[in-house]
Amino acid sequence: MIIKSKFRKAFTMLELIFVIVIMAILAKFGVEFLAQSYSGFINSKINHELQSNSATAVEFVATRLQHRIKASTIARENDHNFTSLKDYTATTANILEWVGSDVDGFRGDALPYWSGIIDLNSTITNSSSLSSPRTDTGDINTLIDILSNTNSGIEDAAIYFINPDSLDTNWGWDANTSKFDTQIGVDANNLNAIHPIDANGISKFKPITSIGADNNFSQVIAYEFYQLAWSAYAVGITGWDDTTKTGTLTLWYDYQPWKGDTYLLQSNGDETKSQIIMQNVSSFRFIARESLLKIQVCVKSSLIKDEEYSICKEKTIF
Repeated sequence: MIIKSKFRKAFTMLELIFVIVIMAILAKFGVEFLAQSYSGFINSKINHELQSNSATAVEFVATRLQHRIKASTIARENDHNFTSLKDYTATTANILEWVGSDVDGFRGDALPYWSGIIDLNSTITNSSSLSSPRTDTGDINTLIDILSNTNSGIEDAAIYFINPDSLDTNWGWDANTSKFDTQIGVDANNLNAIHPIDANGISKFKPITSIGADNNFSQVIAYEFYQLAWSAYAVGITGWDDTTKTGTLTLWYDYQPWKGDTYLLQSNGDETKSQIIMQNVSSFRFIARESLLKIQVCVKSSLIKDEEYSICKEKTIF
């Protein structure tokens, strides 16, 4: 006869205590390991986003600066003061402003819409008309109308004569008079370095009367080569938050200083068009050396609190 024992095998109190201690140790270091892993993942994700955002912002601005009229680029402190980029030391000015060449019109479709050449020997080139062979003012007008969402046309455009002897000298615009300053070495009567134009036939430009412009070319020193522009551009930080030390990098566009517009207000009182380039920007800096322009954008994450941590990207534009 088999007698079954009434006792069952079980953990001793010492074994239970040992298991509990081991589990506590594993829990302690396991939680720390998970926390570190999660923190590392978050930091890696934030770093990747900041790298991407700062690079995107720099490329956005640099792409538009590549087609600037170099001599028009200025550093602006506010609505009424500007300084030459050659003397700018990245201390007070926070707005970068320039006139953009109409690169889309110059590329055209099958052919350029404007050729960039004035025929100085043409019989129709005089104080009231400039001959520009292979230029189609109708196509220019249509393109500007599309790009500006029906806000601008060729009557808002202007031409800038490319003078190799005075390119990139002290030149810019004065916000108080809305008139472009003369270039060094140019006749004193030529008060405007950029000239508002209108269509006068398919391959001809005529001057128009506007703020800072004469109604003819009689006092203008014309050169064979020109660039056409229909908009100025400005980039700067808006909505600055002193708590987070960040703001929104903004682009202003589709405005004409030669008509009395500023980067904030058009001459008719309407606000100038603007678009957001990047949010949570902690710094936007720029400096020029002759025709070279260097820009830097620093972006900060809204997920990082109480830390001064930003990623910066910079680029040099020729």
